[in-house]
Amino acid sequence: MTDFTQRLARLAQNPDALKGIARGLEREALRITSKGHLAQTAHPDALGAALTHRWITTDFAESLLEFITPVNTSVKGMLDELQDIHRFTYQQMGDEQLWPMSMPCVVASEDDITLAQYGSSNIGRMKTLYRQGLKHRYGSVMQVISGVHFNISLPETFWQHLYHSETVSQAAVTQGYFDLIRNYYRHGWMIPYLFGASPALCGSFIKHTDSPLSFEHMPSGTCYLPYATSLRLSDLGYTNNAQADLKIGFNTLEQYLEGVRRAIRTPSQQFAQLGIRDGDTYRQLNTNMLQIENELYAPIRPKRNAESGEKPTEALSRGGVEYIEVRSLDVNPYSPIGIEEDQVHFLDLFVSWCALSPSEPMSDSELNCWRDNWNKIVLEGRKPGLTLTTGCDGDTLTQAEWGRQVMAELKQLAKVMDQTVGDSRYERVCDKMIACFDNPELTLSGRVLADVIAQGGIGGVGLSLASEHKEALADVSYRVHSDADFLREAEDSAARQKAVEASDTQSFEQFLNAYFNDVPMAESW
Repeated sequence: MTDFTQRLARLAQNPDALKGIARGLEREALRITSKGHLAQTAHPDALGAALTHRWITTDFAESLLEFITPVNTSVKGMLDELQDIHRFTYQQMGDEQLWPMSMPCVVASEDDITLAQYGSSNIGRMKTLYRQGLKHRYGSVMQVISGVHFNISLPETFWQHLYHSETVSQAAVTQGYFDLIRNYYRHGWMIPYLFGASPALCGSFIKHTDSPLSFEHMPSGTCYLPYATSLRLSDLGYTNNAQADLKIGFNTLEQYLEGVRRAIRTPSQQFAQLGIRDGDTYRQLNTNMLQIENELYAPIRPKRNAESGEKPTEALSRGGVEYIEVRSLDVNPYSPIGIEEDQVHFLDLFVSWCALSPSEPMSDSELNCWRDNWNKIVLEGRKPGLTLTTGCDGDTLTQAEWGRQVMAELKQLAKVMDQTVGDSRYERVCDKMIACFDNPELTLSGRVLADVIAQGGIGGVGLSLASEHKEALADVSYRVHSDADFLREAEDSAARQKAVEASDTQSFEQFLNAYFNDVPMAESW
């Protein structure tokens, strides 16, 4: 028997070991006008303070909202909370809507994009300055691409069964998560294949890039690739060529931390040309390969909740991996909340399978092989007969053949997970995804591109769906929270921001020097 079969057999003896999977979602969405242009208004006051709000904040721009659900062991409960957040937000937006696509709507000029503002505190100013650095390094238009991040933590009982031991150390759990991450790099191309939803984009986006891709053009200005799945994950979008040479490995926590810290401390000749200041105006936090850890572009990240004032790498070094963040999901344009229940169930399955499956250490060259597969999928994943490399030894399979092989094991796992929940939801989602490998046009990207072509462009599709979603959410009732809950949190977040601002005892320069006390600078503050 394979290691996967052995581990699954042990798990099947006690399927309740998978009870208690903890999940959370972060959904990004651009505020737009009724004509599909980027909203120029500030973050609505009624939503509270973006710096300190528990559920509603902003990402790169004032117009780029980010919704955050609390941790939940119920899929339905998590999605209900996300729906409540959307419902309240829409009530505070007036005539504005949320753009339902990952790739941005009409952006006439980079000057139309206002950096997110977080108040006058040192930490708030640092967050905006970090975004200023992203603007100068990569351009603002690239930074308003939206996605959905899926956070998942496997229960202690799962690790006990995986390691066949009643006592499992945090070090062993951490290593298990890194084994999972490597398998995600090997097989995670299935996520953009199935759920990529950005095969087309607005022509206004292309003019801000030097893209070498051979797009097909529609009279409306929409550009598309006929077999693309997720242009968001291509070099055109979320993935960044400037970080291609970073050597960050995923074999152990120590290797990962060493790689991230090296990137934060290594000066970049390219970014040094930007300078840190222009007179009295800051341009970026520093001139290193990464300003801070969050600048690392990756389809999956190891995470631990940080204590106050703690950096992400410090939290991981202190306590090991607590959960993983899947960052390769496009916004689902057909869902008012950007993601559907079937997607979450598939992610449950896929992440659990990545943890159960054998995972050999991975060299830099092997990691590059897997990245090549991802790039093929995002640019031409629905192409009939597309071949992927199954390793660095030259062996290949078509995406359909490989997908069916993985789905066969996922279906075995689905039967065990269905015993945990008492119905057949996981097997049903397996059958639905298997059909997508038989017919690529059933994938999200296939459906999106068919609608874009039928309706003459991405703008019409996006505006139509945005209106439908706003109307749909206006008609639903709160399921977990209430207006009173959100109004109270808005008031409390504003009070918390004022408290942060009042507690500052250092100048901004002193604050930055203290924060980067172990990071060499190309020029002094």
